[in-house]
Amino acid sequence: MNTSQCPRCGQRNQCVQAESATPVSDCWCFSAGIDPAVLDNLPPEQRNRACLCPRCAQGLVPSTTPPAAD
Repeated sequence: MNTSQCPRCGQRNQCVQAESATPVSDCWCFSAGIDPAVLDNLPPEQRNRACLCPRCAQGLVPSTTPPAAD
């Protein structure tokens, strides 16, 4: 699993922690309010493995733009 991609939509999750080899002290996801329904709808094997992107964390409809190639 690519931890820099949102498990819900596959877009880059913009998580600084996921893209850093060392621990970071701040990222948008550290203080973001996550819609519990979004987490409940993730398959169990995708939970607690990668951050959602900001859009999915808010419970918004995922973007239709295809994920960027790594």
